[in-house]
Amino acid sequence: MQIQIYQGINKMMKSADITVVIDVIRAFTVAHYAFIRGADRIYLAETVEQAVEVKNRNPEYLLAGEVDGYPITGFDLDNSPFRISKENLSGKTIVQRTTNGVRATLNCLDSAHLFVTGYSNARKTAEFIKKNHMKEDTEINIVASHPTGEDDYACAEYIQSILAEDKKQINEYEVKRKIINSHVAKKFLDVKHEVFKREDLLYCIKELDSGFVMRVNTDSEIPMIERVQVC
Repeated sequence: MQIQIYQGINKMMKSADITVVIDVIRAFTVAHYAFIRGADRIYLAETVEQAVEVKNRNPEYLLAGEVDGYPITGFDLDNSPFRISKENLSGKTIVQRTTNGVRATLNCLDSAHLFVTGYSNARKTAEFIKKNHMKEDTEINIVASHPTGEDDYACAEYIQSILAEDKKQINEYEVKRKIINSHVAKKFLDVKHEVFKREDLLYCIKELDSGFVMRVNTDSEIPMIERVQVC
């Protein structure tokens, strides 16, 4: 088994049997909560224009995301896990566009098995991969999507530690500490930044046993995150 951690959205990496793309603050924490709140599927749009085009063809779809962290004019939802946790998304289809997580995922579509996660679903994702897909010769890429985010990188190390059964590498308490103290988190703790809610951080560091993982269907016309129930 070979596990490699990459950081950033434009890294050239060798294709792997399994790839896990991480966006803790906040894209894939948002996706996790969207599925918890009943969303049926989440399409991944590379650009705002593509997302709007998909919405124009399917008016019932909901647009969610951000540009450089800020809400997008005309989108139905922003990139806040706190706010999306209050939505009734039963049976809804979401089109998600984000600066780091979505773009990093779209760079990894050649992986045989592609998963996305934040910290909230990291352990469940790692355990699912370990149980269902790992063999001695399995090659795994873990992508911390934020180019300089300590939050994503700490979560990548956490997943690696579970897959490799290296309990000395990093534990959940250390991961949460690094997320809260990351430079990415600072604007959420600054009252001057009204767009960025302190509550979002609490959602980003809360581990949930939601009973599913998020796998990307690369055979779809537009790559799509699916909810895969864990037995």
